Amino acid sequence: MQNVDETSQKIIDAAMALVRDKGYVATTTKEIAKVAGVNECTLFRKFESKKDIVLQGANQAGWRANVVPEIFENVKWDLRKDLEMFMRAYIDRMTPDFVNLSIGLRAPQLYEETKQLIMKVPQAFLETFIDYLNRMCEMGKIPEKDYKTLALTVFSATFGYTFLNASFGKELTDVEKDRYIKESVQMFVEGICQ
Repeated sequence: MQNVDETSQKIIDAAMALVRDKGYVATTTKEIAKVAGVNECTLFRKFESKKDIVLQGANQAGWRANVVPEIFENVKWDLRKDLEMFMRAYIDRMTPDFVNLSIGLRAPQLYEETKQLIMKVPQAFLETFIDYLNRMCEMGKIPEKDYKTLALTVFSATFGYTFLNASFGKELTDVEKDRYIKESVQMFVEGICQ
């Protein structure tokens, strides 16, 4: 992606914040221009359309949760500690803002272009976690299991907590992140090691 000038970045940042807060469809170019502190003509001199602005933003690292395989590299080869690390690394990066932006980027008008970017987050978790489980099995630290299904189960529990927290905060449950991680890991470890 090319470098963008300061005005273009203000427009991108305004658009992404509005999509995060209101959704893609409800966000207008007039509103983007107002939030960015530019007039709508400037917006259209810099970008072809609202979709163009949002797609450029979606491709910027600052508008994606930093969930990449490298965040899961600090393994100790201790199932309990490592499961906690995987879950915590994901939950810490997938803030409510990123969850809500991800939902906004699923608008039908954008989804064909944003799907691959959105899928990078679960793919980074799943691929790295499956590889970790296979290596733990090779080391004789855990029994052979269906690691794809197990990884999907762990990811789903992690994603579910993150999504529900972003959607409802403390209104749905008052279970804190650390307690959730520790108790979930306890159940997973017991299930894996049986």
